[in-house]
Amino acid sequence: MSSFTKAGSKRKASEHLDAPSNVGPTLKVAKIHSFFGKKTEPTLSGSYKWLDPLGPALSCLHGVNLNPKPSTKVAAFDLDGTLIKSDFGIGSSRKASTSTPTAAPSWEWWRASIPAKLKEVIDSGFTVVIISNQALKPAALKAWKLKISSIAAALPDVPFRLFAASAKDGYRKPMPGMWTELERIFVEDGVTIDKAQSFFVGDAAGRQYTGTKSDFSSTDRKWALNVDISFLTPEEYFLKLPPHTNFTLPGFNVSSLPTDLPTITPTSSPLLPHPPKQELVLFVGYPCLGKTTFFRSHFEPAGYIHINQDTLKTRDKCVKEMQRHLQDGKSCVIDNTNRNATTRKYYVDVANQLKVSTRCFYFMGSIELAWHNNLYRTFNLPPSVATVESKRELVPYIGFSGFRDSFEGPSLEEGFREVKKVNWVFKGTLEEKKYWSMWLQIDGK
Repeated sequence: MSSFTKAGSKRKASEHLDAPSNVGPTLKVAKIHSFFGKKTEPTLSGSYKWLDPLGPALSCLHGVNLNPKPSTKVAAFDLDGTLIKSDFGIGSSRKASTSTPTAAPSWEWWRASIPAKLKEVIDSGFTVVIISNQALKPAALKAWKLKISSIAAALPDVPFRLFAASAKDGYRKPMPGMWTELERIFVEDGVTIDKAQSFFVGDAAGRQYTGTKSDFSSTDRKWALNVDISFLTPEEYFLKLPPHTNFTLPGFNVSSLPTDLPTITPTSSPLLPHPPKQELVLFVGYPCLGKTTFFRSHFEPAGYIHINQDTLKTRDKCVKEMQRHLQDGKSCVIDNTNRNATTRKYYVDVANQLKVSTRCFYFMGSIELAWHNNLYRTFNLPPSVATVESKRELVPYIGFSGFRDSFEGPSLEEGFREVKKVNWVFKGTLEEKKYWSMWLQIDGK
């Protein structure tokens, strides 16, 4: 589950911890012009151009330096803390948030050898792609765009493509949206990326060190896992240091879920009454745990009426709609979160007055799983599915935390004839399960 924290100044706590005190004779750093080894002054370049932003909300910034050619081999790089120092020129960047920028903020290469290394990558037949998270306010974003032009000017012989996630949505690492756009663009040019020969370099690797220092995040490593390409830290790739093996990947991943739970318990009674008889069924559980899908699979074919507050807008309307259908002899399902006994009592009391039997289906699943499902169905459906399904809006996190804070588990004492538990089981194609199983977060470490 995302922790909704900001990295702030901690971002570079570990930038130099893997660096050796001296490089030594075994590491040959290419000699380059002194321009690349010192503070770079604001410079604008005509070689870089911004293209139309991508995505439903136009939140994925997209640009190219020179004329990058698609290749089956992709060398992808994070920007801050990987190609350039992330804490250099922060002051001028933040000042830009209160005034209109007229010059690019200052910046500095992470290591002086970066330009020569990028040229070497290009000469080896790779396409260079920069993948960056930049959730900035409008004025700060203008200053950042000027900085990109300045960086491009310092790479006069390195064509590259850049994607930057400017919002917290399906493009923000570790969400794989930027890679999906890259694959789409390449396919349009007749090129399929060979993931086995491609790699990603980033500093958000979740590395842990002795004491209190650690990487500010693990989102770069998670992103590489999501898109299924090799991952290296800047120290491993540029300095040829051995991998730092002590790392953590905090947050929720579906690999932590048990795999041997029965779908519904108890199993001693049927899912639907046999022989059929009128009843009221209340669903209980977090949003995004499959309640509506469960209704459509099991209750809709049996003629049950679906009552949902997302559609009717108020609980009072839900109660009145339920009462009308029960009086007509119909069975109903209340497909709301029904978080506590007080909320559920509104429905149970009416059913009791009409002498209609009531059951409860309690959808089991943590807040972390529910939020993960929310991100999946909103931002991370496979492209083949997203193009044919209606767009889902993200349920705000308060909808989950509010349920958690006032939740009371259902019990027979409330007047239910039976309480059944429904465990979460993913149902979909192998492609859909692949996308659901990724690290999904739009905030946190």
